[in-house]
Amino acid sequence: MWHLSKEKAIPIYQQIIEQVIQYIQNGTLQPGDKLPAERKLAESYGVNRSTIVHALDELVSLGWIQRRQGSGTIVNEGNWGRSTISRVDWRSLLTQKSYPKVPFLEKMQEVLKDPEALDLYSGDLPLNLIPDFRFPSYTWEELLLEERKQSPLGYQPLQQIICQRVKVEQKIKVSPKQILITSGAQQAMFLLLQVMLQSGDSVAIEDPSFLYSLPIFASAGIKLYGVEMDREGMRIDKLEQLILTKKIKLIILNPTYQNPTGSTMSERRRKDLIELSRKYQLPIVEDEVFSELNFNQIPPSLKELAPHQVIHLGSLSKIFGSSIKIGWVVADQDLIQRLSEAKQMMDFSISVFPQVIAHTALTDPHFEKNQQDLVIKLKERARIFNDKARSVAEDWQVAEITGGIYAYLTWRHQSLTRKEWEVFLQEKLLIAPSFLFSNDTMAMRVNYTRMTAADCQIFFEKLQKISKELKQSAQTTKLVEKQ
Repeated sequence: MWHLSKEKAIPIYQQIIEQVIQYIQNGTLQPGDKLPAERKLAESYGVNRSTIVHALDELVSLGWIQRRQGSGTIVNEGNWGRSTISRVDWRSLLTQKSYPKVPFLEKMQEVLKDPEALDLYSGDLPLNLIPDFRFPSYTWEELLLEERKQSPLGYQPLQQIICQRVKVEQKIKVSPKQILITSGAQQAMFLLLQVMLQSGDSVAIEDPSFLYSLPIFASAGIKLYGVEMDREGMRIDKLEQLILTKKIKLIILNPTYQNPTGSTMSERRRKDLIELSRKYQLPIVEDEVFSELNFNQIPPSLKELAPHQVIHLGSLSKIFGSSIKIGWVVADQDLIQRLSEAKQMMDFSISVFPQVIAHTALTDPHFEKNQQDLVIKLKERARIFNDKARSVAEDWQVAEITGGIYAYLTWRHQSLTRKEWEVFLQEKLLIAPSFLFSNDTMAMRVNYTRMTAADCQIFFEKLQKISKELKQSAQTTKLVEKQ
């Protein structure tokens, strides 16, 4: 493993750097893995120790590895694939993958093929819960006529119904010129990055956050900085520190039933956030894709509290599944115009067909009742989950579900490694460990909506078994260390 090709005509230390990066990118070295001692590496490579020190220093400066007092050199457990880019090797650029592999996700894809696997990782509702509606038949000629109702901002009837819903839900009046239809919330986010930021700019997000897992930030050269959260949401004091030290240009957050924690930012914290954003003249992007799945009254949206300071993102994918990829941006007219121009330049046009489906769904006379029925069903599944969670309270801190589609469970005992989370895959439980959303390795996200009462029973029985294995593993490790 630790040897070099003699054919390359570049300095040895650079070859070592490239090899270590390659091992990290292809999964040979995983986050948290320990590298051999400097002396052993020098012997393996057949070079002076000073050459090894030079290479490791470069890897530390690039963010790929860390040196810890008493622990040696380890592969960085942070999001090193997001904001740290190594020296460009154009010869191998076309043969390498853009982002480091995540072994856990690769193994999960294999387990997913097993019909007995319980998929609690997916971000969609199960098919049997997705609200149904009647879709009228259209001839090809009629669809072509609907196509004429398209504008650069989207299908006009859909824009109109979204205007009405925003007025009711956000309590603000907007015109169709302030709404851009997109192919889902992720496309909306990508357009915002292209229009509002430049490569090298910094963005503040929640920690943990699903945004860490999106490659669009790395492809745009945007640096992500996580802001610690507490029970009320993103901590304002920590955010202000980042604004001052990292030159933050944009704040992006998911304040209602946050992904992955399922928590909701308090109204007081929302007002503090807006006050801080005004102080530093920073725009806020509010991702509100879960707000309609609420069991109780939720705080006013950030857009309602500060209509001109906040850019609002909405989507239908959490209600109707990812097959209906329709999202929207609500913002001031000048920004919407710039986003529309960028969308056209990138040829991100959306077919009228899914927009007609979305319009049909939102205008269906039974939509509101179906929506209410869905919330009742989710509330019942959440109740069952919350009740069953008491059986693992000694080992897991479980946040009470108050809406949305996710539950968040935090391990109460010894520090877990990424490798130890694979025990869930062995039990055919597909979950989302927190290291997919931050540098933390002590929690997991579970889509509780995908569990019937019987599935929930199976999940917690397996979780009890897994908890025992994790604690026994910790005891065994302590005994080995004492010997």
